[in-house]
Amino acid sequence: MDWKKIYKSKLTKLEDAVKKIKSRDRVVTGHAAAEPQKLIDAMIRNKDQYEDVEIVHMVPLGKGEYTHPEMAPHFRHNALFVGGSTRQGVAEARADYTPCFFTEIPRLFKEGYLPVDVALIQLSRPDEHGYCSFGVSNDYTKPATECAKLVIAEVNDHMPRTMGDSFIHVSDLDCIIETSYPIIELNPPKIGDVEKAIGENCATLINDGDTLQLGIGAIPDAVLLFLKDKKDLGIHSEMFSDGVVELVESGVVNNKRKTLHKDKMIVTFLMGTQRLYDFVNNNPSVEMYSVDYVNNPYVIMQNENMVSINSCIQVDLMGQVVSDTIGLKQFSGVGGQIDYVRGASLSKGGKSIIAIPSTASKGKLSRIVPFIDEGAAVTTSRNDVHYIVTEYGIANLRGKTLKERGRALIQIAHPDFKPMLIEEWERRFCTKFE
Repeated sequence: MDWKKIYKSKLTKLEDAVKKIKSRDRVVTGHAAAEPQKLIDAMIRNKDQYEDVEIVHMVPLGKGEYTHPEMAPHFRHNALFVGGSTRQGVAEARADYTPCFFTEIPRLFKEGYLPVDVALIQLSRPDEHGYCSFGVSNDYTKPATECAKLVIAEVNDHMPRTMGDSFIHVSDLDCIIETSYPIIELNPPKIGDVEKAIGENCATLINDGDTLQLGIGAIPDAVLLFLKDKKDLGIHSEMFSDGVVELVESGVVNNKRKTLHKDKMIVTFLMGTQRLYDFVNNNPSVEMYSVDYVNNPYVIMQNENMVSINSCIQVDLMGQVVSDTIGLKQFSGVGGQIDYVRGASLSKGGKSIIAIPSTASKGKLSRIVPFIDEGAAVTTSRNDVHYIVTEYGIANLRGKTLKERGRALIQIAHPDFKPMLIEEWERRFCTKFE
């Protein structure tokens, strides 16, 4: 049968599509910038039809209205990563948080830990063969779609067509809703003097020919500012943003010395501005795969000289890294930090970097602490940690004793907090700090 006839037969009105969701269904939504906004809005409008529908996703960039108090009889959010629009719902126990490594989320769907009833997704327009692209979010979205009993897709003419294992045929969709609206954009963060100093320190650890994993935010973007004199860099990352585009256009990133997927940037999702989305559209140098491939440490390690750069909330004097909680409060999620810390550590010549400002709360709190906050969860263990970087320098903790680790971390702490840290170090190790 002609794919165009199949496509036409599955066209559905928005309100009719969401009526196919049933009470107590588990609904997995497209991730981050690929959030299917029209479908979610329609589901909210149709709330009175539902009881106890579970909404599952990672990074929320939309409104998160299903976590509002008045939605409690109708929806319950199960967060695999907590964001700005869902944080209050989790904090007030109207929503739940499930700890997990990013790379293992598809396994939760495939092996029945979290069976998927409905996938709500956003796709590109079909190509001449009837294949739509998952666009800016392959990650867990494609695996969830493959596991779902019911697949409802927004086909948006603004969604870029990305390469790699990023396609689904229209025959595998149950309902198609044609939409046309801009993909969610994430504007570049402001980079201050502290972030610039951290970026410059991180850049000294990056050599020509290295393959990089970069997160999102001011610190990763600041690192990119200091890579303009490097050569032949590569990208294998769970995501990247606009700063990488500039390095590609200037020739700094060309992927020529990669030992896995040579000449290609490998990524599982994207967040940025329209400039980024235009860059990846039909671009054969960018390939997107599901997160259980891209973030698998045994895949990551096949990139020699792999460098991962992530951030955190706290580091204690033993090198324990807290990245997703503030005391008992679930602030964000584990994401791919451990995937890349371990993958880079296993890589020949690899390095994992945790980069942080030395203080928080406008200088009132030290991020390097004697003890992590009560109730906080360790994200990266002291056994996994490698480099810690602040604006005051670099601490290489690999192979260091607890005593040596504490000394190295104190040396890169903010001067205002060094006396407190030194006092604890001297008490702990019964020796004078010199």
